[in-house]
Amino acid sequence: MKTINRMLTLSLMLLAVFVTYANENDESDSNIVMPVSHQQLAQGVLLGNFTHLDPAKKPSENFDLLDWSLTLPTDLNKDKKADIVYERALADGFELKPLFYTAEDGGMVFACPNEGAKTSSNTKYARTELREMLRRGNTQIKTQGITKNNWVFSQAHGSVKRNAGAVEGSLEATLAVNRVSITGDEKQVGRVIIGQIHATDDEPIRLYYRKLPNNEKGSIYFAHEINGGDDVWVHIIGSRSHTLVNPEDGIGLNEKFSYKITVENSVLFVTIIRPGKANITKSIDMSKSGYNRNNQYMYFKAGVYNQNNSGDPRDYVQATFYHLENQHDN
Repeated sequence: MKTINRMLTLSLMLLAVFVTYANENDESDSNIVMPVSHQQLAQGVLLGNFTHLDPAKKPSENFDLLDWSLTLPTDLNKDKKADIVYERALADGFELKPLFYTAEDGGMVFACPNEGAKTSSNTKYARTELREMLRRGNTQIKTQGITKNNWVFSQAHGSVKRNAGAVEGSLEATLAVNRVSITGDEKQVGRVIIGQIHATDDEPIRLYYRKLPNNEKGSIYFAHEINGGDDVWVHIIGSRSHTLVNPEDGIGLNEKFSYKITVENSVLFVTIIRPGKANITKSIDMSKSGYNRNNQYMYFKAGVYNQNNSGDPRDYVQATFYHLENQHDN
C-alpha cells in the first residue's frame, strides 16, 4: 500500500508540473509571467562582453571565480573522492591543463574524460564543474545547509529565507561545446551537462547538450527532477533521443550560444540564445516539486558534467565558457 500511495503521490506531482512558453516565447499560460530579465534579452544576441578576455591570463583573471569552487575528475590526495579547489585558491590563479585552463581565444576551458574520480559513491559520472559559493571565501560559513552560502525558493518559510544567502536568482553563460564523447554505450554517447541547479539532494534542473556521432548538430534539453521523485524532460532544440537524426536548427560543436536559467516565484525559466536567431524560452512551475521545504537549499553549477562512463576511458567532453555570471537580488 505504501508503494501504491507513493506512486500516486509522484503521479500527482508530475501532473502539477507543466511546461509553458514554447518556441519564440509563445506564452501558453496566462498565470505565469516571464521575468523582466528574460523579456529584456535581445533576440539573437549572445550574453556577455568578450572583449576583455585575454589568452595570456589565468581563468580567474578573466572571470570572477571567488563565487565558485571547482570539482575535478582527479584524486590527487587518494581519498577516493574527486578533488575540490575552493574559492580562494581558485580565484588566486588556479589552472590545471588539460582539464581547466584559458583557451587561445581567452575563454575558460573545462574538459572531463569518461573515466575519472567521482564526488561520491552514489555518483555515476565524472565532472570538471564549478559549484556556486555565495560565501566568497568566508570559511566560517558552512558550505552545506541553509546558510549564507546557498539560496532558497521564495515559497520557503520566512526564517529559512532570512538564514539563506539569497532567495532565487539567475545563472547566465555563453559557451561553445568543443567536443563530446564518441565511444561507448549508444545511450550515453555525446551527452554532457553544461549547467545545473542542485538542491539538497536532487536537481531542479540539469541542462544538457548532446550531439550524436553521425550528426553535425547537437540538441539542447533539460531535466527537472521532482524532489524525491522522477525526472520531467523538456526538449528545447532537438531531443535527448540516442537515435535522433541531425536535429533541425541544432547547435554544432564550437558554435557559441548562451543560456539563462532563472528561478522566480518558484517557476523555472530557461532561455537559449543563438546569434541572429529568435530566442527560445521554456518554463516549468516548480511550486509542487517539493523544493519549498525547509530543508531544501540551492546552488548553481556550470562547466562539463560528463554523462558517459562507458567506452574509452580517454574519451572526453570539453566546453569553453566566454561569459559566466550568477545573479541574486537578495
